[in-house]
Amino acid sequence: MCDLLATKEVSEKVSEKVSAEITKLEWDQFQLTQNEGGRANCQGNWPTFRIMRMSQFLAWPLDLQESYKQDLERANSDGRNLITEKYARMMESTAPEIFERTIKPYIKPILEPRKSSQEQIILTQVEWAADFRERYPHLGLAMRVLKTSEDTAENTSFETYLRGELSTYSDATFAKYQRFVNNLRAENLNLTQMIIANTVQMYGYDSLEAAEREQHPPKHIT
Repeated sequence: MCDLLATKEVSEKVSEKVSAEITKLEWDQFQLTQNEGGRANCQGNWPTFRIMRMSQFLAWPLDLQESYKQDLERANSDGRNLITEKYARMMESTAPEIFERTIKPYIKPILEPRKSSQEQIILTQVEWAADFRERYPHLGLAMRVLKTSEDTAENTSFETYLRGELSTYSDATFAKYQRFVNNLRAENLNLTQMIIANTVQMYGYDSLEAAEREQHPPKHIT
């Protein structure tokens, strides 16, 4: 039993270390991302960025973490910026005219069967997010709107954000992510709940229930 606990503790420390490294790699790329309206306020908020992104990566298995870290490192070597690409892809929904004119001709399209596989994952994760919002309505109020149909030029939905993010993953990382999501479905687990449980813990709450009780008014959590 002691050996098992020690192994779990080591594994958690490795996961936390890799998650922190990924978050710093993303932050550095985020600092180089140019917003059409000038530098965004969130680009100067490292503490919130750290919690939001660490919460996500800590929910991932180590092989997925390491694969995405390699994506970011490879992008740096190749002169690519995955964060810029993510936000550029989101503009297909949030700013379609600008996307068609200034982005689409220069960005690699997502082709089949990858596109359909991504959409299946997106459908699953939107369902998870909706389920979480029903069970934790006050925490849910602090989340993004859920669906692409709700996008505006000022507000990007969870669905659109996820579509942009998945589209930046390498084939190897996407395959690992797909397997991860499928495993969660098989185990009847909810990734949104896992991520936000990490978030509220990093904000000092003992549980989702404790955080839910104190969301008056709601704090932005995702």
